[in-house]
Amino acid sequence: MKVTVDFDVCASTGACMQVCPEVFEVRSDGYLYILQEEPGEDLRASVQAAADMCPTAAITVEG
Repeated sequence: MKVTVDFDVCASTGACMQVCPEVFEVRSDGYLYILQEEPGEDLRASVQAAADMCPTAAITVEG
């Protein structure tokens, strides 16, 4: 699976980080960072949940 974020629409709310901190992190500079662009299958459910709850639909999960 591959995770991408459209940083042009990302609001850095941190909702994704709350659901899946292994993959998403909002740092002290206020920007979202992807910690794993290709996380393992064991994280699929939490990555998909993070994408589903993103208020700006900035997260895409492929594969």
